[in-house]
Amino acid sequence: MNLKEIREILDLLKGSDVTEFELGRGETVLKVRRGAPPSALSTQAQPAAVPVASRAAEAAPPPAAEAVPAKPAYKEIVSPIVGTFYRSPAPDSGPFVEVGTHVVKGQVLCIIEAMKIMNQIESDTTGSIAAILVENAQPVAYGQPLFHILPE
Repeated sequence: MNLKEIREILDLLKGSDVTEFELGRGETVLKVRRGAPPSALSTQAQPAAVPVASRAAEAAPPPAAEAVPAKPAYKEIVSPIVGTFYRSPAPDSGPFVEVGTHVVKGQVLCIIEAMKIMNQIESDTTGSIAAILVENAQPVAYGQPLFHILPE
């Protein structure tokens, strides 16, 4: 995992309500937590109670509207099968897509080899590649996220 990939992950998490995220690749593990740690929350001093009820009502700010969780801006492409992920059609050729590549619905994004059969994984939306979540020649599981696409 390189610095560019970590920055892309952090940028994707900025607009979401995710408070904790963990991604492991081999021996490398990336853990991201937002907000105060649980130990800090439990050690905070409790505010003193105001003895007069009318003063407490006057001092309290108006209730805020409930926040609606933001939908992720990207479309996630997941593995439909268990197998080995390949970014290119052959070892000596270039990858099907890179981060930032514009793709159209039906365009081949990668190949997953399962039981010596090469299965082409196609985009189900038009947009640009925001993240490639799997390294070349790595095993993938059913339902594992492979790509994030920013739809048009």
